[in-house]
Amino acid sequence: MLSWHRFDLIDSSYAVALMSDRTPAWREVYSEILNELVARHTSWWAAEDWMTQFGPDPDRADYPDKWRALVPADAWGNYDVPGWTANGIEPYGVQMDPVAADGMLFFKGFFALLLGLHRHVSGDDRWNEPFEMIRDGEHTFTWTHSGVVAHLADQWHEHRSGVHCENTKIWPY
Repeated sequence: MLSWHRFDLIDSSYAVALMSDRTPAWREVYSEILNELVARHTSWWAAEDWMTQFGPDPDRADYPDKWRALVPADAWGNYDVPGWTANGIEPYGVQMDPVAADGMLFFKGFFALLLGLHRHVSGDDRWNEPFEMIRDGEHTFTWTHSGVVAHLADQWHEHRSGVHCENTKIWPY
């Protein structure tokens, strides 16, 4: 579940932000590192699973037994394991923008955190100016830092049970 490209970006950002608070004389270097991590998070590769995992997992009937704890017992063989994003399933349909999507809580949540860490370390509001996400031609979406956060807050407000991580999966923790 944590092996997607974006986790390298977000997990690296924690250490960079902590180092910046500990050694502020190097803040401009840390700011540039975080800026580059944000820039990479706007690329197609950061959302690769959302851009390629459509519908139910075609392998769900063949999951290894050790995954049984990850799937409700009565749905074994007919339910996607955590990590399968299921873009396009009903009632949501295909939603190519990973920020605007009903699912992808983890993508937009971690992205908002990364944007916030950049702002905290650099003091630079550059990502609150419109920027493009995904950038593969047809699937190019424009967002701002505050727009991502406001959209996520709206989703939480509209769905009291929570925002979906993968489609149909809301994790209580």
